[in-house]
Amino acid sequence: MARKKISTTVYITPEQNERLKILHERTKVPVAEYIRQGIDLVLDKYRGALPGQLTLEDVSGKK
Repeated sequence: MARKKISTTVYITPEQNERLKILHERTKVPVAEYIRQGIDLVLDKYRGALPGQLTLEDVSGKK
């Protein structure tokens, strides 16, 4: 089942927009999906700065 999504505004550069459009044309994956994936990558990269319990992987420093 798909999760509910929240609408937001994101400003990107014209170059980013053009490249995302080309990617969408070639893959038929919506641009919004690529933006969500990018957000997930950033959140994973900076997960140590977010509140919550540390995992054993975080404690050991492994990725």
